[in-house]
Parts: sequence; structure tokens; C-alpha cells
Amino acid sequence: MPLAYVVMGSLIAHIVITSVMALFARYKVRYLSIAWITGIFSLMLAILLPFCGLIEVTRPATLHPGPMFGFMVWVFLQSIYPLSIPMPGYLQWERMWTYALPVIIVGLAYGILTVFGMTAPNYYSVGEVLAHFWTADVWLRLAMLGVSIYYIINIFRLPKVMLRIPDVPHYLFGYATLLGLNSCLYLWLVISFTVGEFELWLVVFTLANLYICLRELETMAIHLPKPVIEAVGEAPEVNVIEQTDREDFNEANRQRFERVEFWMQHNRDAWKDFTFSRDNLCENTGINRHLLLQALRSQGYNNVHEYINAYRVEELKRLVANKQIQSMKDCMDAGFGTIKTARAAFLRVQGETLDDYLAHYYIK
Repeated sequence: MPLAYVVMGSLIAHIVITSVMALFARYKVRYLSIAWITGIFSLMLAILLPFCGLIEVTRPATLHPGPMFGFMVWVFLQSIYPLSIPMPGYLQWERMWTYALPVIIVGLAYGILTVFGMTAPNYYSVGEVLAHFWTADVWLRLAMLGVSIYYIINIFRLPKVMLRIPDVPHYLFGYATLLGLNSCLYLWLVISFTVGEFELWLVVFTLANLYICLRELETMAIHLPKPVIEAVGEAPEVNVIEQTDREDFNEANRQRFERVEFWMQHNRDAWKDFTFSRDNLCENTGINRHLLLQALRSQGYNNVHEYINAYRVEELKRLVANKQIQSMKDCMDAGFGTIKTARAAFLRVQGETLDDYLAHYYIK
């Protein structure tokens, strides 16, 4: 595949990521840094795009200052990119400039010496580089290489750093490791470049960033406000729903949902058994798995398990209000199999921890 197509695809993907994160940043500041960083990635890819044809027909030199400087900036951004999601404070201006100082110093030194007449010949092997080892040009190229390795090491250190940060999503650990491995591939490319390996690096990098963006979207979707449980006076009959389905698909889903709601509201003892599952709900409402899931999703629920847990959370809140919960262990009386499950479901439905909620009622 032509390199220009790969670069263009990556550019479009990063523009989309930047646009989405910039939109979210209007509501949550933690997305601002990731929008800036992916925006810089987009700019770098846009600058690279016109040179794709030249790169394919002309082999880039070993440790060429152009790719080397771009690589320095790239790994610098990658080394702060994952932490920008859970840690917006990590990108405070003073700390960012201090962390970027090696890039700035080496870049300015190379630029100033070039203005004053330093030449930048092309070397096509490590042997040629070593033959000119004592020139300022080679020393600055090796300085760029050293700075890049420093940032790569920091990328590999990110999982360990993130372990000390509370509430960091687990998927960031694997993402940071993948960024480090992919940066090592780029490190090899600046020494011995091939178009195929460069395309591989860019594809992996783009897919990784798309993955992290989608996981953030998933996190936001999970924490959207859940539907309010309202009393249903009468359950629509199955034959009525089937007739409606032929005329109005959305109305039929609403009626199925009301049928499920009616059963749940009049059979509390059934779903308070922690073994109660999707199959039990299908059997008792006369709705198959596919249509049941379709009806629940039409009303804002992600799956059947989430729907049942929403009722259990409401039951838990009722028990707390009636002072029938005296300890964390009593929370399982609402239908949860374990305390861990109760905590996870409560946080997902209510948006606050179960421990904080119970503490408000002086329950431990």
C-alpha cells in the first residue's frame, strides 16, 4: 500500500480523535490535554504527508536530523500522553516545560549551529557515522538519540508510575507498554529505515490511539444518567406487542419494556435471589433474549445484567432508608451475590461509591 494512504488514514483518525476529545474538554478539563497532544500528532502527520512520495523512492539516511527531531518530539508526547487521561495536572505548564527541556536544548543547539554553517551530510551506515564521530553534527544526532531513549524508558516506566495513582483505568497499563514497544520499532527505523516497517509502526500507533479513544467513550457512556424506574400499572399482553411490532418498531420495544418493568415491580423476591439471571427474566416475561435486550437498550440500559442490578441498587437504597441495613454485609440482602458486586453495581448506577453512601447514614 502506498505510504501516502497510510499516513492519510492515520491523519484522519487523529483529527477525529482530536475533535471528539476537544468537544469533551468543554465539559471535563481532563480531556483538554489529550486533545492538544493528538492535535500535535495530526499536525506532524500533515507535515509528513507531502514527503511520502520522496520517502518511498529515496532511502532516508541513518540518524538523519529531520526524522530524529520528529522522533524526539513524538516520544516526548507519547511519554505524557497516557497520563494525560487520568492526570490532567501532569501537564501543568511549568512541569511540562521542565520535562521538555532536553528536546528544546538539543533542538536549539542543532538549529543555531546549522545557521552558523554546520553541515549535515547523509550517512547510510553506522560505520559512516562512527567515521565522523568527532564532528558536532554527529554528536548532536547522538544527543537526539539519547534524549529519545530517555523518553522511551519513561514510557516503559508509566505502568509502574500509574500503579501509585488511584482510579487509573487498567487498560492504560497495556496501552503504555504497547507505546513503548512501538517506540522501540521507530528507534530502529531512524537507524535502518524501511517503508514497510514505518507503515507497520504507524498502523499500530493509530490503532492504539483509536482504542484508547473508544475506551474513553465507553467510560463516558457507562456513566451516563440511568433511566428512572417508574411504576407500571398494567403489563401489555404479548399478542398486543406483536401487533404493534408490525406497525411501530419503537412502540413495540416500549411496550416490551413496560411488560418487563411490570414483572420486576411485582416479583421482588424473585430477583432478590442472586442467582436470578437473564434466562429467568426471559422465561417469566415471555420475551426472548434478543427482543429483551433490544427493549432494554431502547430505554438506555446496556444489558440485562445492568438492568437487574439497577433494581437491586434501588432495593438497597430502600433498605438503607428503612434502617434495615446495619453493615456492609447486609447489602447482599438486596440480591447481590458478593459485597464486591454490590460495590461495583452501586458505583455504576449511582455514580458514587457504596461506602460513601452508607457512611452518610453512619453505616459501616
